[in-house]
Amino acid sequence: MGKRIRQAKLYILATALLLLAEQPVLWDLYRPAAAPAGASLPAGPFVALTFDDGPKAETTSRLLDGLSQRGVRCTFFVLGLQVEGNEDLLRRMANEGHQIGMHTAHHKALAGLGPADLSAEVDQLRLTLTALLGPEDYMLRPPYGMISHAVETQAAAPLILWSVDPEDWSDHDAARIAAHIVDNAKDGDIILLHDIYDASVDAALEAVDGLMSKGYTFVTVEELFALRGVTPENGKVYRRLPST
Repeated sequence: MGKRIRQAKLYILATALLLLAEQPVLWDLYRPAAAPAGASLPAGPFVALTFDDGPKAETTSRLLDGLSQRGVRCTFFVLGLQVEGNEDLLRRMANEGHQIGMHTAHHKALAGLGPADLSAEVDQLRLTLTALLGPEDYMLRPPYGMISHAVETQAAAPLILWSVDPEDWSDHDAARIAAHIVDNAKDGDIILLHDIYDASVDAALEAVDGLMSKGYTFVTVEELFALRGVTPENGKVYRRLPST
């Protein structure tokens, strides 16, 4: 994880400098070498916005458009069965600075699976993403948040759960979902949404606007690790990363 964490720290430092200069955050102007010695990072608060079950062409594309307009990067835990036909969308995610993680190949609950089936769900997706995007330390979000000792020992990835869950799948009420996020998010939280629903996209962008107006900065999960000075460990479960 060392290379990605160092890159995340450099990105956050560059973003902080741009914010301090009251300039728009433009990813293609990122110049870490220009950072003056002793520059400090903003104190936060920081949150990580995450999305499961995609990508889905219509909704994920619209979400990416909205995030780009706001200068926000997030984390997508993708399904293997959604990769075929959406390769360009995944490349766009990566090119726009979003983190991509694994949500298994077929959205099977990993707890209770034997070694071969667990490998088919996790390792198959890791190979697919590596072939498409290159080798990375892909983090894993187990479907339904279900984890067993076998998952912890065999998945060969940090296990990323969540601390804010508006259950956006339950009623597709964008206003309620957004209000839940804005009212409950705290520094270091990992927020769970799904980019396969129109209402969830609307809610996500509304919540981004609401939290940004309260001073929050959105970062990817790996950037949140870097901010907290934590090195993610394979097999360890993370729900949030509060300030120390």
